[in-house]
Amino acid sequence: MVERLSLVVVGAHLRGQPLNHELTDLGGEFIAERRTAAAYAMYALDGAVPKPGLVRVGGNAGSAFVVEVWSMPRDRFGEFIERVAAPLCIGRIELDDGSAPLGFLCESHAATSARDISGFSGWRAYLTGPESRGV
Repeated sequence: MVERLSLVVVGAHLRGQPLNHELTDLGGEFIAERRTAAAYAMYALDGAVPKPGLVRVGGNAGSAFVVEVWSMPRDRFGEFIERVAAPLCIGRIELDDGSAPLGFLCESHAATSARDISGFSGWRAYLTGPESRGV
């Protein structure tokens, strides 16, 4: 039996998004849509592939965001995280049920020059809002 671990994705790796294949190509399987604890801020990061940066702000001073939890083979995880480029990183993300699986976070320095999109419920909501299109 293949040992698996849970991974929280918040943006470009969500189902239907441009980097989702990086999960599925390595045997990743969607588990559920969840929400983070209300302890984060989200920023729109520039780049070849637009993506969000999730930064922990502590306590309940932040917002909660819709995220996806995926299951991935433990023996493929190293191969996956080698593709994660700064300012993104992998760390523990607290979910609204108190669990804290591994997931995508962002180094706080990247937030200083990025657009704060914490007013949205998550990356998909931002992408479908007029603000993401400059309206």
